[in-house]
Amino acid sequence: MDSARKANNSSGSADFFIKSTYTDKNNQIRPCYLLTKQGCEFVANKLTGKKGNQFTAEYVTLFNRMRQREDSRIEMVYKEWNIPTTFAGALKLATEQAEQLEKQKPKVDYFNSQMRNPGLMTTTEIAKDYGWSAAKLNQELHKRGIIYQQGSGHRKVWVVYRDYANRGYTQYEPFTYQNGGKQGMHNNLKWTQKGKKFIYDLLAKDGIRPTLEQMDLMED
Repeated sequence: MDSARKANNSSGSADFFIKSTYTDKNNQIRPCYLLTKQGCEFVANKLTGKKGNQFTAEYVTLFNRMRQREDSRIEMVYKEWNIPTTFAGALKLATEQAEQLEKQKPKVDYFNSQMRNPGLMTTTEIAKDYGWSAAKLNQELHKRGIIYQQGSGHRKVWVVYRDYANRGYTQYEPFTYQNGGKQGMHNNLKWTQKGKKFIYDLLAKDGIRPTLEQMDLMED
């Protein structure tokens, strides 16, 4: 302990010893020093005779075991995360990832362009992404309890159920029409970007995706 304390006060000692504590048999906290790898080499060089040989042998054995455990942990991480250990393996992985990114690019571009469009969209516009008509998409949303029809004749319109009315999914725009020579007007349901994302997630739960994404999945 005294030798370690003296050595610790010398220049460069931080590479040899690390201050620490331990709890003795009386449950008292006592100061101590932990040896680094360089510290063990330093002590080994100071010891001579039988004690020196014994310390050196134990030191070499201990650090070999530590290195083996560390190598095993590293190998386990490489296997678990499929990390290549050779240049050829790294090059192959990089090529595969580049190909995957290239395949995903149309889908990512589509998603970004559609979801960042600040304007309102009609049901017809959203339905086209799925290769559907507006009537088909309306029926799918009606079947899932999102919208219902209100009114009759020319006044029959789709309306969002109350549970979804105040979530920022939809807005209503005035729409004029002619009926028997008379002009009428009703509110036309349109979807915000948030609403389009809601429809996307809703249909995706049932495995229904836009036509472009379906093509990507077929290629995979």
